[in-house]
Amino acid sequence: MALVEIDALGPNGGYRARKRLTVPDVTGAPAVALSLVPRLFVTRSLATLRAARPLPYERRITALAEAAERFTGDEIAGLSFADYERTVSRVSGVPLPVVRAATAAIAEAATLAGETTGLSRPEGAVADWRAPQTLRGNAVWTRRGDVFAVHAAGNHPGPHSVWLEALALGYRVAVRPSRREPLTPHRLVTALRAAGFGDDQVVLLPTDHDAADEMLHGADLGLVYGGDDVVRKYATGSRILPQGPGRSKILLTAGVDWRAHLDTIVDSISHQGGVACINATAVLVDGDPAPLARAIAERLAALPVLPPDSDKSVLPVQPVDGARALEAFLLNQARGTTAWLGGDGIVEELGDGSAALRPAVHQVDRADAPQTRVELPFPCVWVAPWSPADGLAPLRDSLVLTVFTDDEALVGDLLDEPTISNVFVGDHTTYWQRPGVPHDAYLGEFLMRTKTVIRSER
Repeated sequence: MALVEIDALGPNGGYRARKRLTVPDVTGAPAVALSLVPRLFVTRSLATLRAARPLPYERRITALAEAAERFTGDEIAGLSFADYERTVSRVSGVPLPVVRAATAAIAEAATLAGETTGLSRPEGAVADWRAPQTLRGNAVWTRRGDVFAVHAAGNHPGPHSVWLEALALGYRVAVRPSRREPLTPHRLVTALRAAGFGDDQVVLLPTDHDAADEMLHGADLGLVYGGDDVVRKYATGSRILPQGPGRSKILLTAGVDWRAHLDTIVDSISHQGGVACINATAVLVDGDPAPLARAIAERLAALPVLPPDSDKSVLPVQPVDGARALEAFLLNQARGTTAWLGGDGIVEELGDGSAALRPAVHQVDRADAPQTRVELPFPCVWVAPWSPADGLAPLRDSLVLTVFTDDEALVGDLLDEPTISNVFVGDHTTYWQRPGVPHDAYLGEFLMRTKTVIRSER
């Protein structure tokens, strides 16, 4: 595989920095040469974004739709769209079918941005101060700032569909790509520029950690992906929106026959290779969890091991050393549990320096076992007993909770619980999404605010 050159995309066009990082694929072979810009470059880029005026609304929406076509159709960085998807799979280890689904979602999000961004606007607010409603006084939906910084995720291409809404709303956007997978943001920013967003509207700034902090501090608002440490660092502020582990869960209450829902349960765990924050990592059942754990393990054990860029790949792949480190962490966390799958390890080497991460199913002895908070980047699930006496505490901190129950009072309590972001009732996988519904609230709720405007006829 030829080395792919990924340059920074600054306010004066492409920039090949003196400092460059070689990003390997899952076999350890060099795959990408990534330019890393210094702190001063970041500071000057943000100043240029701040000085720029946003494109008119209709032009922004048209450009986003055109960018979707260019993202999926143009040759960028020497790669066709098909070659780009395969390279992403080889570099990130995410199964190729998952990459394809994610890139389709990115294109769809860009195409529909004009429709979806308005869904978070309060019903009583208008989008433009010139609207006739402001003649008698009305709320107007306005930006909280001008420059939006994104520290992008590298575990999955899908999150790049989220920050496109900021462009639709008139923000100028600076994206710091993950070193793990810089190809998707580079391709997307290139497509946006080719579609009409100027170099002073959206930039790609690969950086080291010092300059990365400058990027967040220099922007008006920011979005950052990471683990619990990132959430703790930014959770108390109002300028930075942290996106951490999902810890999505499934709950089956008394009287529910899990056999009727096994397909949904297993799919929630293993879909997308188990790498996403919306994959189920804990299943809680009112009753004996052993039969369900055994059935999940039997299903997951049948998943094939293939290279990530195979058309039929379903499991994530990592370099062998990284895979062994994850395996050691899992086995340490699983002490004292009942292993139905993966108790002897989850690494299957592919013979080229890479290894697939096979599924793991462990049963714990109580609903609040600490293992149910452990989220790993492959199909790994903790199956636990639950009863109404356990209450909501074991279900908290869930991005998605799929609940199988006839207890309407419980559903109401789950919706009222602030740390549960999404509640799916019945046969709906935890990864269910569609454009226009919030993932972890609407991004517009963070980016925008309302102001009262009253004006006189001119």
